[in-house]
Amino acid sequence: MKNSKLILIAFVLICASSFGQTVKQKRAERQFNNFSFVKAIKTYEKLIDTSFNQNYAMRKLGDAYIMLRQPEKALEIYAKVVQQENVPSEYFLFYAQTLRANGKYDESKKWMKKFKEAGNQDDLRVKEFFKNDDLASAIFNVSEKNTIKTLNLNTKYNDFGAVELNDNIVFASSRDEGVSIKRLYGWDAQPFIDIFQVPLNNVSVEATSKIEGDVNSIQHDGPAAFNADGTKMYFSRNNYYNDKKIEDQKGVMHLGIYTADYVDGKWVNIKPSNLNSPSYIVYHPTISSDGKKLYFASDMPGGFGGTDIYVSDVNEDGSLATPKNLGPIVNTEGNESFPFIYEEENSLYFSSDGHVGLGLLDVFATVKNENDEIVNVINLGEPINSKYDDFGYFLSKEGFSGYISSNRKGGVGGDDIYAFTRIPPLTLKGQIRDAVNNEPIEGAKVVLARNNGEELAYFITGKDGYYEHLIERDKEFVLKGSKEKYNSIQNAFNSFGLEKEKELIVNLDLNLAPIEDVAILADLDIIYFDLDKSNIRPDAALELDKVVSLMNKYPGMVIRMESHTDSRADDQYNIDLSNRRAKSTYEYIISKGIDSARITKYEGFGETQLVNKCSNGVKCTEAEHQLNRRTEFIIVKMK
Repeated sequence: MKNSKLILIAFVLICASSFGQTVKQKRAERQFNNFSFVKAIKTYEKLIDTSFNQNYAMRKLGDAYIMLRQPEKALEIYAKVVQQENVPSEYFLFYAQTLRANGKYDESKKWMKKFKEAGNQDDLRVKEFFKNDDLASAIFNVSEKNTIKTLNLNTKYNDFGAVELNDNIVFASSRDEGVSIKRLYGWDAQPFIDIFQVPLNNVSVEATSKIEGDVNSIQHDGPAAFNADGTKMYFSRNNYYNDKKIEDQKGVMHLGIYTADYVDGKWVNIKPSNLNSPSYIVYHPTISSDGKKLYFASDMPGGFGGTDIYVSDVNEDGSLATPKNLGPIVNTEGNESFPFIYEEENSLYFSSDGHVGLGLLDVFATVKNENDEIVNVINLGEPINSKYDDFGYFLSKEGFSGYISSNRKGGVGGDDIYAFTRIPPLTLKGQIRDAVNNEPIEGAKVVLARNNGEELAYFITGKDGYYEHLIERDKEFVLKGSKEKYNSIQNAFNSFGLEKEKELIVNLDLNLAPIEDVAILADLDIIYFDLDKSNIRPDAALELDKVVSLMNKYPGMVIRMESHTDSRADDQYNIDLSNRRAKSTYEYIISKGIDSARITKYEGFGETQLVNKCSNGVKCTEAEHQLNRRTEFIIVKMK
């Protein structure tokens, strides 16, 4: 009975701890996939400190440091990761690239060879990663998945820059429906751009109309961005105001940023921003959710190349403060344009033809450190990006869908608008249960691995027998379950064809080991010691003889032993005393002819695992203290 109570207490403690660590792991995964790498690092470090799913947490910790462009910190993490048993082979590649980033070229070649020898001879990443030196994008795109499709609102003209406003999609287009006199823009022989809208529940050319109000002019108007409550519009327009052109010395009318207010169903009160200039471009605005910062693109003097991304504070009177260039991590000698601020992830998305990409303009996302400083940019990869121009990225508030503009092959016109679904990693959920009564099994170990044996994660289940983890899509896996008294089980499964699913349920059902083995637990008793002694008492010898008898009866039985003390004496003395008790117990059993290999460990825990209230300073009877001076036996394996 005492033994059973102790086991129950141990289970409760294990399960409570495991539940808390599972919550932390889910939080870390969410932070990582939402670009919150600084927060993810702190959470993964806590998981590592508690030894919960430590191998997996170490891998993700190294990945997060790469995202923050800190290869020197990632190096020491990856050096440990690649020594893990059954580590996923791509970490040989990540380690090789990180070594290279730290100037360790010879060592890098060795690990690159190991990656190839692990069955990756034909992996395109071998060439592309080393060609582009873009490990952060490569790691992120392993888990980032998107589907993409063209929208029915596209025409043979240029359609781009889609955003959502209330129940509509608002976008820019050079379609000229309803215009009696066709005016063509000389640069591309397309009509001038206006701002249109279409209902979300009827996305079609037929349902499209120009927005109401004074925004659209005889010049280029659009694309547009809106404040959080949809009452103010910021939009690009040729510098044309009060029916007058504003041109530079060569007669060129550049683009500027204009605002409009939503009043009685119409966009009115058109005003130019104070940043506009007849000498350079200011365009592609995006406003922060609190309305305090405006991001935009410009080729104003003092930049790094063609057009750069800038940010300005929005003053209380609506004017814009002196622009701040976002710096050389974002801006290049090429062109950066179409910024989009997404504060749910504290990230800025933009297009660039200066960063390494798949083709012309590609879409990138910024990564910030704990000081809110931009430290890296990540290429969003295919299918968001293509070999052609990809721009005008917009992500809905919930973060799972949005729009992209592109002139890629297969479209309807020049630039077309595509809708995308951002597919998060698939959530594996399951429960490990008793195969006979279908009850959840507490304290079971569940291991998630790839079908080639590479271990991804493990869990110790709580009372509900539940486990959960994010997994890649379109992969094959193995789930293994084990627990004392039960036969082990493994279940092969895959995540193919689940593009529309958010979770995959895979349960494990264990069968009990032979019934006579189960009874063994009841036969193993606790032995006790005298105060400040470690010798085996006569009553303890009788109990140890029972253990020896059982081990002789069951040659496949393997145990470990844990010894304890009461709370009297200081902590270190009690640790030493409990270790002596564990050793004397061990020596007694092997003196009876039991192979020492069948005792995996004998260890002392001092006064750290008291079975009652008798801690330091608490008055207790001698009988109560006696309960803490003990050695317990745990069955590790039954063959």
